[in-house]
Amino acid sequence: MRQSRRRFLKQTGISAAVAHFALNLPSLALGAETSERKRLVIVFSPNGVIPDHFWPTVGEKENEAPLELKRILQPLEPFRDQTVTMHGLCNQIKGDGDGHMRGIGCLLTGVELFPGDIQGGSDTPAGWSQGISIDQFLKNQLQADARTRTRFGSLEFGVMVPDRADTWTRMSYSGPNQPVAPIDDPYKMFDKLYGQAKNRELLASVLDDLTDDFKKLEKMVSAEDRRLLEQHQALVRKVEKDLKVELAAQTDQIGHAVPELPPNIEDQNDNMPEITRMQIELLVNSFAADFARVATFQITNSVGGAKMRWLDINEGHHAISHEPDSNETSYENLIQINTWYCEQVAMLARRLSETPEPGGEGSMLDNTTIIWTNELGKGNSHTRDNIPFVLVGGGLGIKGNRAIDFKRTPHNRFLMTVAERMGFPQNSFGNPDFCGDGVLTGV
Repeated sequence: MRQSRRRFLKQTGISAAVAHFALNLPSLALGAETSERKRLVIVFSPNGVIPDHFWPTVGEKENEAPLELKRILQPLEPFRDQTVTMHGLCNQIKGDGDGHMRGIGCLLTGVELFPGDIQGGSDTPAGWSQGISIDQFLKNQLQADARTRTRFGSLEFGVMVPDRADTWTRMSYSGPNQPVAPIDDPYKMFDKLYGQAKNRELLASVLDDLTDDFKKLEKMVSAEDRRLLEQHQALVRKVEKDLKVELAAQTDQIGHAVPELPPNIEDQNDNMPEITRMQIELLVNSFAADFARVATFQITNSVGGAKMRWLDINEGHHAISHEPDSNETSYENLIQINTWYCEQVAMLARRLSETPEPGGEGSMLDNTTIIWTNELGKGNSHTRDNIPFVLVGGGLGIKGNRAIDFKRTPHNRFLMTVAERMGFPQNSFGNPDFCGDGVLTGV
């Protein structure tokens, strides 16, 4: 049993430096249960989509059709059998705040924003959301049970999220008026996940130096002092030996593959593709080590203005999204931008599909669902109708290769469905006025 876990760690990127720590996690320890794990990742990208090149065709009188991957969704072709598009889910939450604010602030909470002093556009100012988000709700439920409890419960990844706290930059909430900030610096996320192991490596190095110093000191002290020194040195040697066993002796069995981050990648616009890749690697490794079973992955923010120069697009995303459809250059640029976002979702799906399921069969993607979403249905109209919800993976047990149309259904019912599929059914989620018809049917 323990050797099989060692092989798993070698396959999925856990280094010798963290092997001892990882093998003693509740989920990987000797004798741990290998019950099925359900995982959820919610990926956010901003400013709406181009519907004609995004949504599969479903007949007006039909609710479902085989999945048609139009241009923007083409990167998901390798995962067609595990992909579902959900058209017709609408964020119907009203109240204070502009369209972008209510788009992201109510997206995962399904409830209104508090009155506040954050002014957006010509709409009334607003504050934070009045409720908990679905990711944090699921975290709390999983952490309440020893069988599903993990080290962190949930992890909040970001990419190029502005260094400010306002309604446009937060989609996750631990409760009313309690936004959760994503970590958008891969090096800070690495420290959160693996800092303890790196500190042990440093300590082992320091002890090497101490041993050399002790040898020098032995020649300089009296016999009585030498006995005291030998007692202290024996203690240091024991610590050193334990660390050496942990950090080095296991190398042949496990390998050295903690996710290697390239050095000195600055948090700036043109590094966005590399930062995204680094964060995806950290997310997959954190799931493999069972550090968490719920994660959010927020790429920029509502009103995100990334300039995707790597696509030869020099104007900010948000500004382009306001252009009319008749502007052919902007229209084409938006298709390319949304296709790039889809490529990042496909990269995450690929990495999960390549990673064996710990203690189980198949891949981690078979037990993980990625939900790719957005704060708007379309950028230049600011509509919150037909919010993009694309599901990839088998974690929620939803059959793939389907395009479903829910015909103007409140998105609260989708949040209820996610809760139920994760094992925690609710009579409502967010504003109960939009939950009366219960979970989605036909999924």
